[in-house]
Amino acid sequence: MKSVFTTGEAAEICKVSQQTIIRCFDSGRLRGFRVPGSRFRRIPRDALIAFMKDNGIPPDALDSGKLKILVVDDDPEIVELFVDVLERDGRFEVKTANTGYDAGILTQEFGPDLIILDYMLPDINGNVVCQTIRKNPNFEHMKIVIVSGVVNQDEINDLLKSGPDDFVKKPFNIEKLIERIGEMLAT
Repeated sequence: MKSVFTTGEAAEICKVSQQTIIRCFDSGRLRGFRVPGSRFRRIPRDALIAFMKDNGIPPDALDSGKLKILVVDDDPEIVELFVDVLERDGRFEVKTANTGYDAGILTQEFGPDLIILDYMLPDINGNVVCQTIRKNPNFEHMKIVIVSGVVNQDEINDLLKSGPDDFVKKPFNIEKLIERIGEMLAT
């Protein structure tokens, strides 16, 4: 992911002229820095995002165009399986977390379209993470799939009350799960 942009790149992303970006930079409305020993300007990603928000420019041009998926599981083999299959699919940008705390931070920073969330995490259960995400109106578009080895129907019903869009029991068929994810994100 690109972290610093030229004025030309920023102009393309914001769909304005390069001259407009330069004027905003020079007037202080767009933060950035000059390359030492030259007159070139550079704009850090966070400054460009802030500028876009301040001026009502949708941030979608900054994205890769791929659907964002956050995989939250403390089992490295399951995480590796998801990352491998999802990235090979080509439609998805994937990030991972192995605790509920990291899931919360990455949900804020990454803004995933869908979260694959293990129920049993080392610090906090997935249903609590799910409830916390559901309370935030900024995340109402996010799809959440809870994955668990829980077999008791009462526990599954309790998990479903926390607000996920789907529940998948371990062990699962990865191809069917990826197909289901594609369907969920198409709606």
